[in-house]
Amino acid sequence: MSNIVSSRLIVLGSGPAGYTAAIYAARAGLNPIVVQGIQPGGQLTTTTDVENYPGFRSVIQGPWLMDEMQAQAEHVGTKVVWDHISEVDLSRRPFVLKGDSGGEYHADALVIATGAQAKWLGLPSEEHMKGKGASACATCDGFFYRGKKVAVIGGGNTAVEEALYLTNHSHDVTLIHRRDSLRAEKILQDRLFAHPNIKIIWDSEVAEFVAGGMPEALVGLDIRNVKSGSISRIDVDGAFVAIGHKPATELFAGKLKLDSDGYIEVETGTTRTSVPGVFACGDVMDKIYRQAVTAAGTGCMAALDAEKFLAAEEFGALQAAE
Repeated sequence: MSNIVSSRLIVLGSGPAGYTAAIYAARAGLNPIVVQGIQPGGQLTTTTDVENYPGFRSVIQGPWLMDEMQAQAEHVGTKVVWDHISEVDLSRRPFVLKGDSGGEYHADALVIATGAQAKWLGLPSEEHMKGKGASACATCDGFFYRGKKVAVIGGGNTAVEEALYLTNHSHDVTLIHRRDSLRAEKILQDRLFAHPNIKIIWDSEVAEFVAGGMPEALVGLDIRNVKSGSISRIDVDGAFVAIGHKPATELFAGKLKLDSDGYIEVETGTTRTSVPGVFACGDVMDKIYRQAVTAAGTGCMAALDAEKFLAAEEFGALQAAE
């Protein structure tokens, strides 16, 4: 028989959003359970230097920050379990979540903080250079390339926005796109084309991330022209892959309202989803900012929304019993 665990509140996901939700929920006496998922700690565990999280004057490490968040959540009364949820039933309360471990979790309220993953090119050299010059977030890492040459790979809104943002730090930004026109909104394209510090390489894709130096770091990109097949090299210190993100929402397709890109839709100004008692926070519902600090902020909101929901439910039950 499956091991059944019941809780007033379950948090699905263990990045900054999930742990912040758990911290607030635990302090409200909800005794939350965090189900960590396949990547405990979320995307920050794949990040090295973090310089933009408030409260730390010196650079901190992403994995360390997530360890501290987990420890804080546990300290105030959160139970953290490692499991991967493979099936959910949101059609009735308590909600039922089934894990790969064989465990079954019942919750009066659910906070979804499963996050989103940046899409990468899939090159072995790209994987090797992650954290050493290859990045998927200019807002996170652009500061480290002040006065250096950088490249952005992509042609949509994200790529154009990242290229424009990087001009705050670099006088030499190259956008690499595999087509001969951009997919970005016209107003963004106009800003891009008008900027004197941005060059565009059309009809091209990255064939190789080139490493060099001691300690090893990115020194260039081998670029393949998709029409001629010819390969050329450009010298860069940083390369930002900006081809989109994929939210971890497959589990909720047909069970929650998702937008056209697969992100969970929430009521404006809240974390409430289309199912009462289910709340979403962090990158799984935020396609714009995608920062650790904004994820933590919406995690706080989700816990407060869930607490309010459960309190109203309890009050209604008491009223009915009188």
